[in-house]
Amino acid sequence: MKKVILVLAVAVATTFSSFAQSEKYYGAMGASLQQYGTAKTPEELDALAAKFERIGDAEKTQWLPFYYAALIKTNKAMQTQGVAIDKLADEAAAILAKAEAIEPNNSEILCVKSMIATAKMLVNPMERWMQYGQASSEAIAKAKAADATNPRPYMLEALSKKNTPENFGGGCKIAKSIADKANELFAAFKPASQLHPFWGKEVLDAQMKSCN
Repeated sequence: MKKVILVLAVAVATTFSSFAQSEKYYGAMGASLQQYGTAKTPEELDALAAKFERIGDAEKTQWLPFYYAALIKTNKAMQTQGVAIDKLADEAAAILAKAEAIEPNNSEILCVKSMIATAKMLVNPMERWMQYGQASSEAIAKAKAADATNPRPYMLEALSKKNTPENFGGGCKIAKSIADKANELFAAFKPASQLHPFWGKEVLDAQMKSCN
């Protein structure tokens, strides 16, 4: 009987510990995501990316903290000029690899992988298109296959086509048809939790205005 009580006590303690960890995780992530909505300066974004990465390192089994840390680095890379992009993109890729190790073949992670490749290409589009343009497109295709309900692969594809010259298979006409598909998916999309990605609609709308 004592053995049974001990087993039950251990089970209860483990459950309580997991619940406490879960509460701590959700609290930290919720606060960090709120900061993400207000952070503006490069210093604030760097600190926030580091915070997300620390949460991921502490939790071990959660991919979302690494995802957001990599997303921040990637967005920063896309707003940077010249070879400095490479450093930020490489940092983002290293962080994203941690997310991918936890959650392989995840559509959201693959979207950021596509964005990292695009950032690398922007350093020198003429010289890097064959390598990184193809890598970006492949990641988008995999993201679509991994989750057909995710609007973000279509959003990224629409923006890529919009910024590609017509004689290279791009232009507004093609981009608009893909953006329409993305908007259909955005209207129906429901994230798995309040912590899961739900961004992109505003970006798509703003970027596609010039095609109207």
